[in-house]
Amino acid sequence: MFKSFFLAGFECATGYNRHREWIDQIEATQHDKYLAEDYERLRQAGIHAVREGIRWPLVERGGSYNLAPVKEVVRHARAQKMDIIFDLFHYGYPDGVDLFDESTSERFSDYCATVARTILRNFGGPYYFTPVNEPSFFAWAGGEVGLFAPHETGRGPELKYALARMAIQGAEAIWSVILDAEMVTVDPICHVVPASDADEEAAQHFNEYAVFESFDMISGRIAPELGGSDRHLGTIGINYYWNNQWVLNGETLAEDDPRRVPLRDILRSVCERYSGNVFIGETAHDGDHRADWISSITTEVMALLEDDVPIHGICLYPIIGMPEWHARQDWTNMGLWDLHPTADGTLERHLHLPSFDALALAQSQIGSLLMTHRRADATVQ
Repeated sequence: MFKSFFLAGFECATGYNRHREWIDQIEATQHDKYLAEDYERLRQAGIHAVREGIRWPLVERGGSYNLAPVKEVVRHARAQKMDIIFDLFHYGYPDGVDLFDESTSERFSDYCATVARTILRNFGGPYYFTPVNEPSFFAWAGGEVGLFAPHETGRGPELKYALARMAIQGAEAIWSVILDAEMVTVDPICHVVPASDADEEAAQHFNEYAVFESFDMISGRIAPELGGSDRHLGTIGINYYWNNQWVLNGETLAEDDPRRVPLRDILRSVCERYSGNVFIGETAHDGDHRADWISSITTEVMALLEDDVPIHGICLYPIIGMPEWHARQDWTNMGLWDLHPTADGTLERHLHLPSFDALALAQSQIGSLLMTHRRADATVQ
């Protein structure tokens, strides 16, 4: 589906964190300054597809547009022949926007159409867009527990509904400009286990309904008045990290906890539930766990591919280190490259060799498996 089975994602969150501090992860990691170099590193690592952020609060301010950042991304992506999934709303939004106000969808749609026109004029496609990143997570973080602006509590379901409306209307606006654009809807898939027999029903509800609610809204399975459909849902990106399984209202399950559900089972359930293409939209571990995580994720995906369950890619996200959202002085090493400051303020990219070696082996393994399947299909035909 993409130019490479492995994709990279550059952390692109903007907005106000739990301390009401402004964050801009693209600026903080200097990815905006080193787009060319970052893409060249990816190309040398055999990665030719990228999840890339377009920062709504920087591009659109009070109806006026600064499209220079969009053009820069497109210019370098075109030069390096990268597939790009354009992420249009990653937590941050312009001042004066009320996410709960239905009229916000109109403003967001205008922004989506304006960005789409710029991309159409400057990029040859294919055209992939994520109108709203992680609607379920952001609804919880911004609407239920106040970790991000709008810093609301107890309004998670209301915000999730509003974000689904924005995603649907944003897709419509993009299609008004680029008819064949493919939507890519990404959201975490998590799994919980009950702490006791009394929690069994609540855990089952979470696993079978709650984690799919945004997907179901955007696809029109629930809240049909929003106008969603399978086309609006489009390609499905499953975001999955080491801490995506936990005890209901409790601690994260250890990675060797027998109560964990294998990732292959989670991915299989998504493929069976929806008709769109499925890939891993985000995955990573931190520190010294990174290489083993790449290997384990690859093993899970290969098991599905061997069973002819079509998984279309694995996105390593974030691909470079980043500051913590809510503790800006703390940096997390989660990608192929760690960031080291120099005397002149530059953040040098230092390759994490164990992760690079694990990726190279994974690329070889999956490449061989896919080639074997293609040969078998050709023989049958």
